[in-house]
Amino acid sequence: MDINELKEQGFLINQNVSLDRFTYTKTGGPAEFLAFPKNITQIEQLLQIARKENLPITIIGNASNLIIREGGIQGLVLILTEMKEIEVTGNKITAQAGAKIIDTSEMAYEHSLSGLEFAAGIPGSVGGAVFMNAGAYGGEVKDVLKSVTAITRQGELKTYHNQDLQFSYRHSLLQDNDEIVLSATFELKPDETTKIRAMMDDFNERRASKQPLEYPSCGSVFKRPEGHFTGPLIIEAGLQGKIIGGAQVSTKHAGFIVNINHATATDYLDLIELIQQTIWEKNQIRLVPEVRIIGEKAK
Repeated sequence: MDINELKEQGFLINQNVSLDRFTYTKTGGPAEFLAFPKNITQIEQLLQIARKENLPITIIGNASNLIIREGGIQGLVLILTEMKEIEVTGNKITAQAGAKIIDTSEMAYEHSLSGLEFAAGIPGSVGGAVFMNAGAYGGEVKDVLKSVTAITRQGELKTYHNQDLQFSYRHSLLQDNDEIVLSATFELKPDETTKIRAMMDDFNERRASKQPLEYPSCGSVFKRPEGHFTGPLIIEAGLQGKIIGGAQVSTKHAGFIVNINHATATDYLDLIELIQQTIWEKNQIRLVPEVRIIGEKAK
């Protein structure tokens, strides 16, 4: 079986598709092959084909904290947003990797379960949130995650418990072992829906007032350096509002880079490099990207 045979079986596989329509920055080059698996069986079949045809595999969720270079991605790109089921059993919620973490938070609210309020406005997928230990307003995935089902590139299914995943600030074991998140189970606590809603609304109001949600962006660009806050460092360096091409350091929140005028991925990356270089020269502080940067450079 090969890619064409899978297409004949109804798989959503396309060739040379520009990925800019799927990323929150509205930038990115083409995928050599692009597939939207709907279940674990389809992922297993795609992994088997990729091994047979020696195709590298790249996994993308909601592409909210991601920059894809203009040269695109060789091999097979799997976008998991078709895998979005969310189930509630008692005080536990199990969500497939492509489900939005916002929708998972809303499901928790609907079932009077507390613990995912911090995720009410995070635009990423459940898989991405687990992969990077996403967090906001004092909460992180590691605080509520019970277990994860993953699959290796060789097709072996694995289950990890919270303590197995070596969580730290914006990091998990899954960034190191190259495995693919299939689903995650969160263990929450019963609480009053009015209290849960009030907390979610408060976080979302704070997010809307401080973050440039009116523009395409990749979210928070840099990890917070120990003992400092990124936004103030960028402001003090005189870089807030700085524009390269169509990308701008947000005038609303200096920790964000926004697409104000048909920016390219290269515009984003040049601006990131300028910020890093300037902050190092002024403060001897190395800013490490939180955003994931993938793909080939433009030829």
